[in-house]
Amino acid sequence: MSSDDVINNCKTKMKKTYDVFKQDLSSLRTGRANASMLDIIKVEVYGQSMPINQLATISTPDARTINVQVWDQNNVTVIDAAIKKSNLGINPQIDGPLLRIPIPSLNEERRAELKKIMGSLAEKAKISVRNIRRESNDILKKDLKDKKISEDESKNSEKKIQELTDKQISELEKKLEEKEKEIMTV
Repeated sequence: MSSDDVINNCKTKMKKTYDVFKQDLSSLRTGRANASMLDIIKVEVYGQSMPINQLATISTPDARTINVQVWDQNNVTVIDAAIKKSNLGINPQIDGPLLRIPIPSLNEERRAELKKIMGSLAEKAKISVRNIRRESNDILKKDLKDKKISEDESKNSEKKIQELTDKQISELEKKLEEKEKEIMTV
């Protein structure tokens, strides 16, 4: 594997880590209705675990409500139970095949709790990015030892990987700050 391949592979993995972090943040409840909040909830139906968006149409008619229009009437109670069992702190109201989910405004205690959760998600993402850096550098060291690349090429590649790592971590921190600001606005 050439040093360019190692760098490109590193960049791809770091991008995936950032995307996962972004998705995790979007599933947190911020006091504003967001259909992606329900993405993490899985429902046991038809003998398998399925996300709600494969069983219903999810919409946000206003900033404080999520509507879940269930396609199969038999799944309404199962979806209702899964939402209540989730750790989102929301309580659906059943209206035939429609679940109305009012999103309560956040209290100060819940905001502080969400900040902690977001901080731990960010730390996991940073650790993942650093592990990707370490793995990539290990590959470069092995290639240098096997004389597949020169010492200069190894040093330059390690420098590029470090720059990628720094950039990715700053993007993670920026995204975290944006989300914290969103949560702290009343």
